[in-house]
Amino acid sequence: MQMRVSMKKISFLLLVTMMVAACGQKTVVEKTQSELLAERLQTLQQQGYMMGHQDDPMYGVTWMGTYRGDSAELGQSDVLATVGDYPAVMGFDLGGIEMGDAKNLDSVPFTRIHDELIAHHERGGIVTLSWHPRNPLTDNGHGGTFPQGSAWDVTDTTVVKSILKGGSQHEKFQSWMQRVGDFIETLKNKDGQPVPIIFRPWHENNGSWFWWGQKLCTDQEFRGLWNMLQDYLRDERGFSNLLWSYSPNLDGGWTEERFMQRYPGNDRVTLIGEDAYQWGTEEDFKRDLTADLTFLSDFAKKNEKLLAMTECGLKNMTDSTWWTRVLQPIMDQYPISYFLLWRNYKEEYFGPSPELPCAADFRKLYEAKNVLFLKDIKH
Repeated sequence: MQMRVSMKKISFLLLVTMMVAACGQKTVVEKTQSELLAERLQTLQQQGYMMGHQDDPMYGVTWMGTYRGDSAELGQSDVLATVGDYPAVMGFDLGGIEMGDAKNLDSVPFTRIHDELIAHHERGGIVTLSWHPRNPLTDNGHGGTFPQGSAWDVTDTTVVKSILKGGSQHEKFQSWMQRVGDFIETLKNKDGQPVPIIFRPWHENNGSWFWWGQKLCTDQEFRGLWNMLQDYLRDERGFSNLLWSYSPNLDGGWTEERFMQRYPGNDRVTLIGEDAYQWGTEEDFKRDLTADLTFLSDFAKKNEKLLAMTECGLKNMTDSTWWTRVLQPIMDQYPISYFLLWRNYKEEYFGPSPELPCAADFRKLYEAKNVLFLKDIKH
């Protein structure tokens, strides 16, 4: 009888001990895909900065994808053909998805974007998405002469206002955001887990060539546009795999006051980028990029943000040594996560191709220890 009581007491004490231990433990919160991606970018930044290319496996200087669904065609790449390795980062664009179109604004099927994006993720690469939606106020659903109705249609300064709550295009734009969300929902790996994505909407907003640009809407309206899209995708749809990137255009004169005019806020941005092309002289480009990256790197450090050159390049590589002579020496001075060269197309290209004079210089870039390609970032 005494033994039974002792066993009961022991059992009771064990139960109490387990309950106390459980109460004393901190709740373990699982990190989201976007948080894990941010950590990965921070870790890789200690090795150097990644090389990226827009639409890398879609078309090139001398070839066009057939998009027939032939798996043998997947993964063709000018970068791969030039140096034997893929870019660490690949960029793709969703322009046209809002219309329910089968192909994006560059005539690439969304089914192909889906497949190539997942393929790059599965091989260990990093992916980023931009979105150039059509102009919801001027688009009549029938196309027209470019830029009529496109993202570049800046004939009306009330577009953003018309999209926000209470505006004439608000309901239409809600359906557009839904189509973006529906596509993002399909981007899952072989285990059914969401693919982590650097999501970069409303870029180059300090310029005025897109309908969301500086002279096309007020600062308050722009932030309202950003918030509306982010609140829908992040909060309503629950996409925790999107790492949000804010990327204005090369400015050459950033001050904190000017930069903060349209900055969505630290709670809404993880990566600060800049799109920087050499459209004018080399001297102007180097001066402006150095000034901007000096400001942005300081801002990113103070606000604990990642930094990247989210688009860059020299059209048609008119200087065959531009990458290592002009761009690389500037990038080497700053803690950037990656740089993304714009697409290669037969009439307008920004990356390498084996038959181009710039191929030799790009191979030098590939050999630099601090410039990371796919082989350098695989888990």
